[in-house]
Amino acid sequence: MTQIRIAPGLSIDDDDIEERFVLATGPGGQNVNKVASAVQLRYAVHGLPETIRARLMLLAGRRLTKDGVLVLTANQYRDQVRNRADARARLIELIRAAAVVPKKRRATKPPRGAKENRLQRKKKHAELKRGRGKPREE
Repeated sequence: MTQIRIAPGLSIDDDDIEERFVLATGPGGQNVNKVASAVQLRYAVHGLPETIRARLMLLAGRRLTKDGVLVLTANQYRDQVRNRADARARLIELIRAAAVVPKKRRATKPPRGAKENRLQRKKKHAELKRGRGKPREE
């Protein structure tokens, strides 16, 4: 029952992570057809605090099942040990990203100088376009 530390005050239990080893695709020659080197990691997000769980559900997207289980597949490397470490690192990084509380946006108005500059640019551009028209007969 080892704890994996995600952030200060947040850790997950190692026993809650379920790993299955499946046949990988891609390079590896004949070895790829014999050895289950890809890792399918499953983690039920129900044990996380509500706020982190809600943000994690948004970040996970299609990797989250209807039952609330996060499924990550790692098959980047040819050997099982590196794929397992990669899957765990991706899980930790995803939970760490969900643990960050987004800043509230404060509505601000543009400064008066910016408004004046914009209007001056508009006038200059309109004058330029007006000068491109056909000459008027007087």
